[in-house]
Amino acid sequence: MRLPNLSIVRTIKINMALIDLPLSDQQKQTLIKDIVRHQCLSSVESVKSWAMSPEWSIAQICDVHNKDIFLEGISNPNGMLAIVPHLGTWEMMNAWLNQFGSPTIMYKPVKSNITNEFILQGRARLNATLVPTDGSGVKAVFKTLKQGGFSIVLPDHVPDPSGGVVVPFFGVETLTSTLASKLASKTKCALVGISCIRRNDGRGFDIFCYKLDDPALYNRDASIASHALNQAMQHMIEDKCSHYMWGYRRFKRLPILGNPYSANETILADFIRKNRSARDANHKFNRDNID
Repeated sequence: MRLPNLSIVRTIKINMALIDLPLSDQQKQTLIKDIVRHQCLSSVESVKSWAMSPEWSIAQICDVHNKDIFLEGISNPNGMLAIVPHLGTWEMMNAWLNQFGSPTIMYKPVKSNITNEFILQGRARLNATLVPTDGSGVKAVFKTLKQGGFSIVLPDHVPDPSGGVVVPFFGVETLTSTLASKLASKTKCALVGISCIRRNDGRGFDIFCYKLDDPALYNRDASIASHALNQAMQHMIEDKCSHYMWGYRRFKRLPILGNPYSANETILADFIRKNRSARDANHKFNRDNID
């Protein structure tokens, strides 16, 4: 926080300006500090989860909230797709999830060979089947769901233009992955949102399960389904905003502005102002129609 030009801090500040939460300047500053702290802790905790045994990771899980939603989803004959945004320390709950079967998970190798080998060794001790993030990986996940199994998807990554549609996320029109929506539409699998959040006392983690059953999530129109999924993720994130990985450049492919993280400050400020005005006008229109 004492290095305001550090990439992670600058990215978080830009993201906070883009989504424009209704907070005072002091509240925003406190939130940014909490986000930096949680993201740094999650990075260290993820490394430790790869180094330690699966039993150690499972022992860190204290409470599972709404576990019945997860158990109902995992028993669905059409399979289950766990929707896991970049919220909390998701790596910590992998071992817990793997107690319930052998999920098929797509994995994109990191650039460093040493780091990549370390991560793979940590994940190889679980029951999961790792598949590449390409057409063959998608087919493997589809097959798993058709057989009544389950998979885990992080649907808030930035896709290639061919694999996404532009829909709102926290009120910002941005390129959004269609993978989870297409899998849900084709298989009619259960959708369960899951997050792993560090406890306030720092002693372990709680898992939170969310039933995602909005019919729009299964719409054949990828834009409608992806928008509904973004809304579902926003609901998961809003209550635990400081635990979301806002240091991730989620909005790097905006249709009008392009990449806000490399944009001229004046142009970025103008875009944020116009986007806020458009969002306020839309909210007023919706309120007037409801009234």
